[in-house]
Order: sequence, then C-alpha cells, then structure tokens
Amino acid sequence: MARPDHTPTGRCVVCDAVDIRDLMSTPDVPIHCNVLWPTREEARRAPRGEVNLGYCRVCGHVFNTTFDPSLMEYTQEYENSLHFSPRFQSYAEALARRLVERYSIRNKDVIDVGCGKGDFLALVCGVGDNRGTGFDPSYVPGQLESAGSGRMTIVRDFYSPKYSSYKADLITCRHVLEHIQFPGKFVGAIAQSIEGRPETVVFFEVPNVLYSLRDMGIWDIIYEHCSYFSSSSLARLFTDQGFTVLEQTELYDGQYLGIDVMARGAGDTPVVPTRPEESMGDLVDQFSRKYREKIASWKEQISRMADEGRTVVVWGGGSKGVTFLNAMGEQDLVRYMVDINPRKQGMFVPGTGQEVIGPETLGDLRPNIVVIMNPVYRGEIQSTLSDLGIEARVMVA
Repeated sequence: MARPDHTPTGRCVVCDAVDIRDLMSTPDVPIHCNVLWPTREEARRAPRGEVNLGYCRVCGHVFNTTFDPSLMEYTQEYENSLHFSPRFQSYAEALARRLVERYSIRNKDVIDVGCGKGDFLALVCGVGDNRGTGFDPSYVPGQLESAGSGRMTIVRDFYSPKYSSYKADLITCRHVLEHIQFPGKFVGAIAQSIEGRPETVVFFEVPNVLYSLRDMGIWDIIYEHCSYFSSSSLARLFTDQGFTVLEQTELYDGQYLGIDVMARGAGDTPVVPTRPEESMGDLVDQFSRKYREKIASWKEQISRMADEGRTVVVWGGGSKGVTFLNAMGEQDLVRYMVDINPRKQGMFVPGTGQEVIGPETLGDLRPNIVVIMNPVYRGEIQSTLSDLGIEARVMVA
C-alpha cells in the first residue's frame, strides 16, 4: 500500500496548516503496547499497525498521519499504571500537592479525564480532602486502596460532551491527549463543560516530543500515541480553544509537558500562538537517520551479548520496553521482561512474546545485562538489584 504524504485532509490536526513534512516511518508495530497477553502464542499474534509521523512546520506538532482510531480499544485489560514505582509515585504526589496548594483545591470537586486505575485522582482527593469523579473505561473496581479512593466516583466510560453537566473546580487529564486523533475537538469539549465557571483550573500532561527528538527517546513512539506535542503546539491547541495559559513547563526530567489553563475572560486579549523553537527544525532534519542508527546499534549489541553467552533481560513492561523488544525483532535473544507491577507479571509481551516476570525471580536467572528504557529509574532499579544480590550491568537503551 502506498504511503500517503499527509493526513486524509492534508492538514495538521492542531493548527490546520498544510505545511507537513514527513518525519519517519515504522511498520508492523503492536497496536496496544499496554495490553499484555495471557499466552506467548496470543502475544505473538497481537494486532499490528504502521506509524508514519509528520511534522507541522507551522506549530511544531508531530502526529501519525495514517492513524486509524477504529483499531483502538481501551478495556480493563489496558494496564499502564506507573504508581508501583517509588520514583514515579513521588513525582505524582508532588504534582498533586502543587495543584492543590497553588489553586486552593481543598474540599472541592475534581474531575480526572482518563483516570486509568484512579491513582492520581486518589492523590488529589487525599491531599486536599476533595471529592473526585474519574472517567475511564479501563478502570477496575477494587484494585485501589488509598486515603483518597473512598472520596471518588468512577464513570467507566470515555469523557465526552454528554458529561458536560459534571462540574469541577479542577479538571486534570494526564497522558490522554496524545491518544486523541483530533485533539482540538477534545479540548473544545472541556472548554464547553466549564462555560460559566471561569474559576475552574484545567491541567493537562502529555509526553514531550522534544524528549523524543532531542534525547532520542524513541521508545515512546507507539501506535497508541497519534499526537506528539511540542511546547508550541500544546499552547496553540489551548489558546485556539479559548483558554488562557497560566503556566507551561517541562516535567519529569523533561520527558513530559504540563500546562495549566483557565477559560479566557471576555476582556482578555487572546495570546498569539507561538511558533516552534528554531532548534526543532534541525532536530527533525536529523531524527530519521539517528532513529535508524540507534535501532541498528542496539540490535548489534543484543546480538553480540547473546553470542558471548550473556543473559539479557529488559526491565520495564510498559510501552517503552514493548517498543524496544519489537524494534529488536529477535524473539529469542532476550528471554524475559521484568516489571514491578504485579498485574503484568505472568503475562506476555505483544509482538515478541517474552514473559513478564517480577524482580524477585531474577535470583535463579542471574542476568548479566539489564537493559532499561528510562534513565529516570536507573537508581531505583540498581538498588533493587543490589537488594537481591544480583551483580548485573545496567544499560540505558
């Protein structure tokens, strides 16, 4: 099948511009990286798709020009919680405290759109004695035990305009927007829901495309993410939908972007949307080549380690680890994936079929090499290995 140059409409999904440049293409990737499978055979037959990224020269947005939303299904089998990590939990707690303290969200109503298993919403409710409503079809009742979970109500459905009657003093939405093919419509629905409530604060968090381009965080490029936001495209999206940007920052060692907004008042002057940073053009020019080189380098390293008789495991059963294993293409050179999330253990990796095991099982396996996807967790992982008495080289992919 011939690859189209642009989206079906030939326009950027954020700013509607037609100045779209091809960035990179990767075929045959798992549709869902965060859905593991009960058997190796089922995992290797997991549905696949193609990612074709385009870069908008006008607003700096990157998006999958051939994304097919009909392939996506978010059920209770979808598991992407990072809260089992002490490092991530500490970050989430600090973020919840910042929102509660800065905007005086105490004994108030909070909505979390795309709340997952409810972890972050429970934090905001617990920190500020708030009442929470979460929206997510993948929510599983009974899994969450925390101080704030008793103050939550979960609607097991996607948030949409039919829920605009739900009002809140704070609306949060973390790591959802990158899954939405036409984000303007989604943000517009949020804007509609807070009409007449100018004091409502809205916070969104998304992956930072600069991390993928600048730091070669290529394992974040997955089919589930049809949008990759830069600071300019994220600000453009919200200002175009009638919001005033209160704050926009890089978070989690630059891997995420956070944006705080409120509805623009009648007397406010709209902010002129920013253009992409000058450095983005150079990063885009170099990305496709560096992407291919990084994958080729890791394939060579994994193959060499196997030839030397070394036992290699990948640590991290989320989207990054799944993407890495599928990019390697060899199903037998890395035998296991390690993850601290007990909900993932005993399941199998889509596409390549490795079994997910817990760290406590590594004592018998005695790996020589532990490949990790995210440098943020290096200290945490090394500490766990040390506690287990395992001397292994930790390498960041």
